[in-house]
Amino acid sequence: MIEAVVSIGGIGMLAAVALGIAAKKFAVEVDPRELAILEVLSGANCGACGYPGCGAYAKAVAAGEASASLCTPGGAEAIEKVAHIMGVAAEAADPQVAVVLCQGDNRKAKNKYRYLGIADCQSAQRLADGPKTCPGGCLGLGSCMRVCPFGAIEMTADGLAVISREACTGCRKCIQVCPRAVIRMAPRAATVHVLCNSHDKGAVVRKYCSIGCVACHICQKTVPEAYKVENFLAVVQHEYDDEALAAVEKCPTKCIRDFAEGYPEGSTYKLPAKSAPGRAA
Repeated sequence: MIEAVVSIGGIGMLAAVALGIAAKKFAVEVDPRELAILEVLSGANCGACGYPGCGAYAKAVAAGEASASLCTPGGAEAIEKVAHIMGVAAEAADPQVAVVLCQGDNRKAKNKYRYLGIADCQSAQRLADGPKTCPGGCLGLGSCMRVCPFGAIEMTADGLAVISREACTGCRKCIQVCPRAVIRMAPRAATVHVLCNSHDKGAVVRKYCSIGCVACHICQKTVPEAYKVENFLAVVQHEYDDEALAAVEKCPTKCIRDFAEGYPEGSTYKLPAKSAPGRAA
């Protein structure tokens, strides 16, 4: 019995020694900068940088294969720290936020049928191109809200996704799951947006949505440089965001919104105290 125990113990010791030698021989050296970079990133593993996670991005930066300014969720602070670790100048990109280009909730926009499937926008879209009559409208099933790692999206009681401009970090995960491309990125400084995603003619839009763009061109006629109407849909030219304000009140369907004055109807999000009652800082 003792011999068996000694024998097993000896085998275990030899295995431990062998594993120790193998560990040293085949050890992969990690650049200390990689570990330092990983420490200062957001840790969201959101993929906004274009890499599958923070670890992969940190490794790419340390290897000189990626820019030090791609961690948008970490903001300017993270970008500066990563740049400092790499010994390069910080080049923070212009901050962006995601915007839902739709206000057609279940009271303002019509449905083709009553959807009773699982609460997932991609699944609903596969069934006869989705229940919402508007081909580009928000389906309101909350896939974007559930995938957001920062809790920056809410669903209103009437089924409309709304993104908080204060909480959004620009990670783009919501864009990846939206089957109708109704969520777009825009400069954080731009507060005026045409919240419509339909390219149907005005007469068709009026039949299924009371707050959609009907391509009347009034916004473009009011401020020619700030709006462009293409394929029956008006779009704000964000370099003229301040000028775009002039057309907000003139829009006959009220599809143009200035977020500095508030979020779409039904949203619980509030403006920062410093920006009410005027435009955001």
